[in-house]
Amino acid sequence: MKWFKSKNTSKNEDSASKRANLKEIIDGTVLTREIVVNQIPFFIFLSIMAIIYIANRYQSEKIARDTINIQNEIKELRSESIATASELMFISKQSEVMKLVEKNELGLLESKEPPKKILVGN
Repeated sequence: MKWFKSKNTSKNEDSASKRANLKEIIDGTVLTREIVVNQIPFFIFLSIMAIIYIANRYQSEKIARDTINIQNEIKELRSESIATASELMFISKQSEVMKLVEKNELGLLESKEPPKKILVGN
């Protein structure tokens, strides 16, 4: 019988201790305990590390977005360069040059004689 009473007593003590702990958490007295006060520098350190981690993540995401945008711009500029080079090759053909000369009425005539080499003696 003694064992049975001590079991009920321990249950009552457990529930009373739980209520006391809950009350301390709600009213904030748990934060004034020496163990918690001694850990404040560590909590500050953890907070600073969390802020640094979040800032690092945002910075790396920004760099990734910028990299993707620059790669897309490089692709566009490369295709524009190829198109421009192709157009330049087309309009620099002799027949196209003659068409442009006639269209703009520049008064230039095509040479009928082939070019000659000039040799300079040493």
